[in-house]
Amino acid sequence: MAAKISIIGQIAEVKRLIGDLEKRYDQLVSAGKMRRDEAELLMLRIHAVLKTLEFCQQNRAGFEEYLAAKKAGAA
Repeated sequence: MAAKISIIGQIAEVKRLIGDLEKRYDQLVSAGKMRRDEAELLMLRIHAVLKTLEFCQQNRAGFEEYLAAKKAGAA
């Protein structure tokens, strides 16, 4: 079973991954092994993942309230 990873850890990992991918995609584009538009699309996707994680972190209290209400049968 996978370990529970905190939202802070997930955000940090995605930020690290973004830095690595920016470098790698630039190398691939320069070498002619990837199209620039493909690299840009992939970076948009990973930035969307980061925004989703940050949204979840910022709205954690609301999610927890919802889950508590659902567990109690109110939602």
